[in-house]
Order: sequence, then structure tokens, then C-alpha cells
Amino acid sequence: MSIEIRKVTANIGAQVLGVDLSRPLDEETVAVLREALNVHKALVFDDVHLDDAGQEAFARHFGDLTTAHPTVPAVEGAPNVLPVDSERGRANHWHTDVTFVLNPPQASTLRSITIPAYGGETLIADAAAAYRDLPEPLRRLADTLWAEHTNDYDYAVPDEAIDEDRAAQRSQFTSITYRTAHPVVRVHPLTGERGLFIGGFAQRIVGLSVPESRKILDLLQAYVTRPENVLRWRWSENQLVLFDNRITQHYAIDNYDGLPRRLNRVTVAGDVPVGIEGKESYSIEGDASHYTTVASVAVAA
Repeated sequence: MSIEIRKVTANIGAQVLGVDLSRPLDEETVAVLREALNVHKALVFDDVHLDDAGQEAFARHFGDLTTAHPTVPAVEGAPNVLPVDSERGRANHWHTDVTFVLNPPQASTLRSITIPAYGGETLIADAAAAYRDLPEPLRRLADTLWAEHTNDYDYAVPDEAIDEDRAAQRSQFTSITYRTAHPVVRVHPLTGERGLFIGGFAQRIVGLSVPESRKILDLLQAYVTRPENVLRWRWSENQLVLFDNRITQHYAIDNYDGLPRRLNRVTVAGDVPVGIEGKESYSIEGDASHYTTVASVAVAA
């Protein structure tokens, strides 16, 4: 069966038909998927019958795998698989995966395990479209900015909402403190596209106070989350979503009344982000060498 790529929205997302992910993929198929990922930023595969090992095998077609997370435990017996489980916390904030380390994952895969009867959609936003939407003066400003990303912050959760379980989860998440400075505008190493590289872990603009930073980050973030730039994916059984972590953000909507929701995540090791002047991100605090290797990718001309 030939591969078919069907757009889901104008700016982001496509469904892929004609690829059996349970079988090893040949180089031609991987090249088609990589090009589709470059164009559409997020790819959806239906009727996927994979276990954790099969999901890992699929993700390895795109590069070395990271371990599950720098601080959060993996699925037992599967060190590369992170359970995205509503029972262990809910990532209902806009973010790009693990941007608090020097080289965040280049790509993430999510596979549906337990789907609530309603709600539980995942939003995925196109950070390149957001950058293109910026008015010229704001774009010129963004081009010059760097942001400090960290895992050590309160997620804006009020104290009264933090119970014993939530406190334990937060303690685990911040058991190693990471702080990394990334360019606010990142150049994609394969396509040369510019995208806003911010999200929930970006807490401060380098050189500015936290209150000043928040105003600028909120302004830029509003362009990322414009409805026209967002894919809203309603999960079904036996689905897998692959998205480019270098030029997207995502958000898991907490709208399912506490019903069980579980996805398994496997991520592919990424390169060190580069800004428009060719300067690389730099680590301020925290060693993530136990979590990820550093991918070597030539920056597009």
C-alpha cells in the first residue's frame, strides 16, 4: 500500500496512511515520514498495535532514544518509556518537552493506552507559524532574546490545591534542578525555519526581571496558541502521534472529570538549539547526561 499523507489543519498536523508501524521501516519510508514531519510538525497514525518495545523500535528510526525523563521514573522494565498518566499528574500547561536541559528531545511519540470516554484531547501548536505571525517590530525583538528554562517552578498552582500526592510529585520532578538558556527564536536544524522556542518551562528573559519577562513571554506565547496554529487531537484507541519537539508546543486538556487517561511517551534525543546568529544554548545548572545523548545535526543553510 502506498503512503498517503492527509492534512488535518492548514498549519499543523497530518494523518499518515499506508504505514505498518509494527514492521521495521525501510529507509525510503523513514525519509517520507521525516519529510512529512518537517512539513506538518505532527503526524497521526491510526490502527497502531504496538507494545512498549514496538513504540521504542519505531522511535529509533529517527535517532537515539532518551531515557524516560531526567527525574521522573519510567515504566517498569522499559527505561525509555514515560507513562503520561493522569494518576501521576496532569501536564495541562503549554510546554515543549524537557526544554530545561541543554538538548531537549528532537521528537516525541505518544501512544494511547487508556482513553477517557470524553475529553482528554492533546493540543499541539506550530511555533513556526507563530513566529511568522509576529508583527515585524515584535519579531525583531524576539530575534534578540534568550530565555532561561527551568523545571523548578510552581506551575502557578495555588497552595490550597497542592495535596500530599501533588507535593510528592513536584518533589520528584525537581529532585535535580535544571536551568538552561535557549534562544527565544530557534532555527530548525533540518528546515531552517524559525520558531518561538518558549513554553511553560521558559521562566525568565535573560537580562530582565521575572515580572518584565512574564509580560514579554505571555505576549509571544499568545501567538503560539492562536487557534489557527493549533491541532486539537481527540484520542482514540490504538493511535500514535509523532511530533517535532523542536518547533511545537503541546498541552493535555484536563476536561475528563478525573477519568483514567494514560499515554506512553518515547522521545528521541535532540541537538543543542541554535539561535539566528548561530549561537548555541548553554547550561546554567544541572547535568542531563544520564538522560540523553546529544544528536549531531548540521544546521540548515
